[in-house]
Amino acid sequence: MPRNDPGNFVLRQLPAVEKVLQVAIIDKLKSRLSSTILTDCVRRAIATLRERWKKNPPAQVDAEEVLQQVVQLTLAEAQQLLNASLKRVINGTGVILHTGLGRAVLSPAAQIHAQEILAGYCNLEIDLETGERGDRNLHVEKILCQLTGAESAGVVNNNAAAVLLALNTTAFGKQVIISRGQLVEIGGAFRMPEVIRKSGAKMVEVGTTNKTKITDYAEAVTSKTGALLAVHTSNYRVVGFTQEVHLDELVKLGRKHNLPVVHDLGGGVLLDLRKFGLPYEPVVSESIRAGASVVTFSGDKVLGGPQCGLIAGEKSWIAKIKKNPLMRALRCDKVTLALLESTLRLFLQPQQLVKTHPVWRMLTEKPRAVRARAAQLQQAINENCSDMLETIVRASDAEAGSGALPIEKIPSFAVGLRSPIYYAAELAKKFRRAAIPILGYLREEYFWLDARTLRDDEISIIAQTAKELFVSSRA
Repeated sequence: MPRNDPGNFVLRQLPAVEKVLQVAIIDKLKSRLSSTILTDCVRRAIATLRERWKKNPPAQVDAEEVLQQVVQLTLAEAQQLLNASLKRVINGTGVILHTGLGRAVLSPAAQIHAQEILAGYCNLEIDLETGERGDRNLHVEKILCQLTGAESAGVVNNNAAAVLLALNTTAFGKQVIISRGQLVEIGGAFRMPEVIRKSGAKMVEVGTTNKTKITDYAEAVTSKTGALLAVHTSNYRVVGFTQEVHLDELVKLGRKHNLPVVHDLGGGVLLDLRKFGLPYEPVVSESIRAGASVVTFSGDKVLGGPQCGLIAGEKSWIAKIKKNPLMRALRCDKVTLALLESTLRLFLQPQQLVKTHPVWRMLTEKPRAVRARAAQLQQAINENCSDMLETIVRASDAEAGSGALPIEKIPSFAVGLRSPIYYAAELAKKFRRAAIPILGYLREEYFWLDARTLRDDEISIIAQTAKELFVSSRA
């Protein structure tokens, strides 16, 4: 580039790194960031401005203005390092087990137990009776067996890992027979055929998308078969001209050929939901009673615990799974086990779940109680922002989320917000970028907050956030 090129001249006006570091507001950051890291922040800020100018050179350049731009970019770089990225949010979406928002809200009992474990050491792999090395799975195995009727149980880091480990143990290098109607995608673009392939097993599809018979499985069994796999299609339903094989039929076929039956339930339902006024979903204990060799399910869906995958079933197969080298790669840490153990204990008193378990409270709360919360939120917002926000309360449909109860809508109520100066999407963005982010959904030119997934103590936070967002608008 010629020395007198205007673009080259503009780029030379970018400040030196040392000059930026001497600005008072940047200098103060030295107490929170090392000099090396702070210098890197400045260099990235200068590089960002340089790239902007290369694409769109400014007509005029003021040295002080340029310095301030670099300072602001440096502050933004520093804040990305200093501010927590993972933070609490308020869920007004109406999706109870929202994957993007961390799925299950953990119970107070689980939080307290985890805090105790985090405060110091724990007996993760020490048998306190003998003083010798122990098995970390034992902290939850007994209660899992009590709640499911299984002979043995274990835990890994999620249900996809549970399925992977179960198939790798039962059918590595062999064939796994599965119905075409159960080749589900389990979220995040992870598909059952890919999980089977990664387990080292070869998938054999039988039947059709809508109809599979026990004879389809029977005809596919060969000397190369390692296991029969049944997958609960928890995140969708096929209705109409359909037929599927019941688990007890599959177990009978497995026993005839001495083959294990692996049942992937996905959702992890420990109690019959119909007793709580909800639609039926397969219960883990039913699969155990039907004779499944290995049952896998999630810990952070309807079970309402931390992210983990639970494996329950026959003692002989669970013992082999625990000895699989992959078990160490997929195992859970002390915090997950503490949260899971406390969550499972809540199910020892199922009649108290709606009081002790946040997920079950949200799933079963009466619509009139949800409507009262929505009315309280509307009133709180109106007290502070009636001149800047229009509010309405309407009936809405909440949902379980994360593939649980996929076609069921849970009656709810939501508060709609509309501003005379912001489009609904802009309003949603302002709430989403608040100190405590607040998420909802857009519909009919309103920003909606569903009261089923809101806590009572969050009403004042939302109202105060609304007030703060519109202080500048009134000025």
